[in-house]
Amino acid sequence: MTTPDTKKSAAAALIHAFVTTGDDLADRADLARFLRGQRLVTEGAIPITLADFDEAVTLRDGLRAQLRLAAGESADAEAVARAQRVLDGLRVTVRLAPSEAALSPLAPAVVDEVRRGMARVAGAWAAVLATGEWREIEPV
Repeated sequence: MTTPDTKKSAAAALIHAFVTTGDDLADRADLARFLRGQRLVTEGAIPITLADFDEAVTLRDGLRAQLRLAAGESADAEAVARAQRVLDGLRVTVRLAPSEAALSPLAPAVVDEVRRGMARVAGAWAAVLATGEWREIEPV
């Protein structure tokens, strides 16, 4: 018996990578490495504040909690609420004609490099929500 090919979309792969960072997202340098490694920011110096780092961890923990809840597991509902507040603060815009390589038709509408990277994560989350693919992302 063969199993169907269940290749993740680029958006789902990004969300999976983000929620599974675990101890690999322990400080601002780790966040910079993640953002660069996922091609969410340009190369070069990225000034990451403690507030930026805290928002990234809050978003990661909330997405992880939402995936757990969707899988019928117990999770911190307050973590989901805190992550929602982070998402509410990330500005994105819809692209009329997104590029083929785009994770989502949503694009960052902010200038700050770190917030642009996090807005790209938000766009990927919107994409997997729209397709229903988020239900297939393994909770951590």
